[in-house]
Amino acid sequence: MMDRINSLARRLPTGVVWVAAFVPFVWLVWAAATNRLGADPVKTIELQLGLWGLQFLIASLCITPLRKTGLNLLRFRRALGVMAFFYIAMHFLAWVVLDMGLRWDEILRDLYKRPYIILGMVGLLAMIPLAVTSTNAAIRRLGPARWRRLHRLAYVAAVAGTSHFVILVKGWPLEPLLYAGAVGAVLLLRLRLPRTARA
Repeated sequence: MMDRINSLARRLPTGVVWVAAFVPFVWLVWAAATNRLGADPVKTIELQLGLWGLQFLIASLCITPLRKTGLNLLRFRRALGVMAFFYIAMHFLAWVVLDMGLRWDEILRDLYKRPYIILGMVGLLAMIPLAVTSTNAAIRRLGPARWRRLHRLAYVAAVAGTSHFVILVKGWPLEPLLYAGAVGAVLLLRLRLPRTARA
């Protein structure tokens, strides 16, 4: 069964994953343009962009543990990781431009009053070098070993992002805790994987 899935994955063009990953953003733009985002469209845009970014980031981190089970989706990891960065960057821009209106004094006050925003920015900053070095040329320039060490920042981004979400949502609703649990499980699996499986 796993061999059949891997065979199908090898035949699936990576472009399909890129296009599929971009569809939610197109939908969100269309929904915003046609007033389908409810009473507070800006908050909806922020939330959806952030959630999709976190989902793609977690999906990219699951690739290595899945290889341990025999499922090889490694060729799709770059698309998932880059699209995670895209959505998280759009989430940040939606907050700065649409929510705060580029009012930098208020943005600085928000950073002081709401520590979860700083956590979100830590996650975004951790992903910038990952996005910049996501090309084959960057891998050759850095060398595989240094490239892999650098890309451990993805775990920093995931922890910061889930912490941002958990603190942002008041109380203890289930959804952010599920994201935190997923990141914790991936980190635990990463620590338990033999070195040879940590590609």
